[in-house]
This record gives sequence, structure tokens and C-alpha cells, in this order.
Amino acid sequence: MKHQLTRASALALLGGLAASPTFAQDMTVRALMEDVPETRIIEALLPEFTEQTGIAVEFEKVGYGDMHDKLVAQLVGGESYYNLLSVDFLWAGEFPEAGWLSDLTPFVEASDFDMSGFIPSMLDLLGASEDSLPIIPMYNYSMGLIYRTDLLEARGATLPDTLEGYVELAKAVSADGEVVGAAMQGQKGDPNAMEFSNYLYAAGGSYLDDAGAVALDSDEAVTALTLYTDAIQNAAQTGALSATLDDTMRLMCSGEAFSMVTYWWMLPQLDNAQTCPEVSGKLALSVMPGGAGESGGWGWGIPSNVSDADKDAAWQFIEWVQSKEVAIKRAVEGHAPVQSDVFSAPEVLEAHPYYADGQAVVEAGKSFPIFTYSAQYEDVLGTQISLAASDDASPADAIAAAASGLADLMDQ
Repeated sequence: MKHQLTRASALALLGGLAASPTFAQDMTVRALMEDVPETRIIEALLPEFTEQTGIAVEFEKVGYGDMHDKLVAQLVGGESYYNLLSVDFLWAGEFPEAGWLSDLTPFVEASDFDMSGFIPSMLDLLGASEDSLPIIPMYNYSMGLIYRTDLLEARGATLPDTLEGYVELAKAVSADGEVVGAAMQGQKGDPNAMEFSNYLYAAGGSYLDDAGAVALDSDEAVTALTLYTDAIQNAAQTGALSATLDDTMRLMCSGEAFSMVTYWWMLPQLDNAQTCPEVSGKLALSVMPGGAGESGGWGWGIPSNVSDADKDAAWQFIEWVQSKEVAIKRAVEGHAPVQSDVFSAPEVLEAHPYYADGQAVVEAGKSFPIFTYSAQYEDVLGTQISLAASDDASPADAIAAAASGLADLMDQ
């Protein structure tokens, strides 16, 4: 009954607003956005939305590190200043659990919004279930392998299809002494937690089982960390244990590395004759050897502590920005899609042929544990990875401690 009433209210609201364009013209959608290319791509299209709906849109752009606390301060208050939310997947457990997000299911049903194109792994990543839809996917940052095709061909080799084979290849390239086999981001915390997750999934391991119980303490996870340690010690650049994504990008761009595990949409930034002439035209993208990598992404949400009119205006924006037509326009400009029919659109593939490989990376992606303390767990996990990678703990002991830490946080 509650669901039926909510849906009926949404339908009535949508119908009322459609009949009252003057009201719509007085509305402003306000969102706190990360200052990244994705935001700027959307920002350039905002006049089209305002022209169609009469609703103004204001993006406040800040660095990622400032977003979470600034959003939470609004979401715990009486009424949020931001009536549209940009939500990182690491918050996709915390925000719904706290009751800060509106269920978007009634809006989808009332507007007949087409959800069929959304890639299932992206919906799963952002907490979609049969009972609720707290977040609509916005863009992805799933991870795969970028590698040098020229160096692979010079060896008369093909890219291995197993994690073990990849690590052995990377070590062999490093042993040749010309370039390092793997540019690795081993800094403790988010960098090494995200990078290791690719090794974990490629080795057949997981953080949680199908019932949501901790499953990290496994032979597969020990194998993954053993291979990760081997790679960082014998295939990576000097100083890899303190390196970040920026460090690996510089190394790959300069032509000093054979491969890197990274976000799939880094390919065009590296395959650029002006900024990275040493590697331009010599790069390819693949799903992580082993068949799966880390999935990441952002989504759109609507705060629960704003008025019904604000919620409707925010939904109209989400419906517009994630429509196939607008998502294709964004993708042509470099947007990282979350819808399969956008990835495969002819105009998108004409502009970016490698998006076919990008789609495979996204579809194969698996999620980091999403719960209230996901961000804190990155530090717990990162500490244990760092200990193993520096030979201060065995892979088995580090995995056991990381599993215990995950269980403790999930029990809080």
C-alpha cells in the first residue's frame, strides 16, 4: 500500500507539473559535483535541458576529497541545499542505510523511464535490488589492463588469459631491462586496495559470498596477494609501494612501462600523440587476464529531505541526462557509459572504436564491498596489502587479517 501511494503521489506530481510550466521555470536543480571531465561534459549540455523544461541547473564543482563531508552535512539537516546528488559507489551503502536517499522506483514507473539499457553490473554496484532503486548509474570507472602492443609483438607473444601468465610476462619484460613490466600504484589505501581487487577477482576470489558473508579468507585470495606481491617486487617500477595513479600514468605515458592495471577510459589520455607521443598508437585495452576486474562508478540520487517539487525537478534532470539520446551525446565527447546501447551506438564507436573493449571491461566488473564503512575498509585492506608487498607479513596472514577487518566493520 505504501508503494502504491508513493507511486500515485509521483504520478500526480508529474501530471501537475506538466500542466504548470510557470512553476517549472521557477525550479533550480542544484548538485555538488566532482570537478572531473564527466561533469564538464554534462555541464556543456545543460542549456538544452533548461530549454526543454524551464528548469535551471547549477553545478558546484569541488575536489573529491571535499564531497562526502559536504554532502553529509546537508543530508543530516532539515532540508538539503542540494536537491540532486552525485553519489560515488563507495557511499552507495552508507547513504541508503542512513535513509538519506529517495527510492527512485516510483519515478521510474510514473515516467516509464527505460531501464533496459543499463548494464547489470552497474546497477548491482550502486545498490539496486528488487525492493528499491536508490541510485541511477551515471558513469563508470571500471578497471582493466592497458598494455603495449608493440612490445608484445616484439616478443612474439600474445596477452595471457590468466593472472599467473600476466605476472610472468610482466616479470620477463622487466628482466629484459628496457622498460618495467607493470606500472603499479602500491600506495596504502585507495590506490593499492583498488589495484589488488583486480588481482583478487582475476584469481577467482571475492570479498563476499552470494549471501553477503565475508569470503575473503580463501586460497584464491592468498594466490592473488602472492601474485600481487611478486609483481610489485619483480615487475614494477622502483618506488611502486608509494606510487599513486598519477605516478603510473606518467610512467606509462613516457614509454617506460609495458602495462598498467587502471581505469579503462585512461586509454585515450595515454593514446594521445600530443601528450604521450612515446606510446601513441601502440596501446590496447583488455579485460583483466583471468576474466574479471574491479568495478567502480558514480550514480544519481535524490535526497529524501527535500520537497516533492524538488524531487520531481531532480528526477526530470536524471531522466533527461541518462536518456539514450543525451547519453550518446556525452559518450561522443568522452563520457564513460553505463548503458550497453550507448556503448554500441554507431556514432559512439565511430568516435571511439575502443569503447567495444571498454564495454567488455565494464560488463566483467565486480564490486568492492558496498556497506556503510566501505571507505574505511579501503584503509584496512590497503594496510594488509602493503605489509605483504613489503614482506612484513605473509600473504596468508595479510588476507586473514583483511578478512577479519572486513567482518568487524560489517558488524558495526
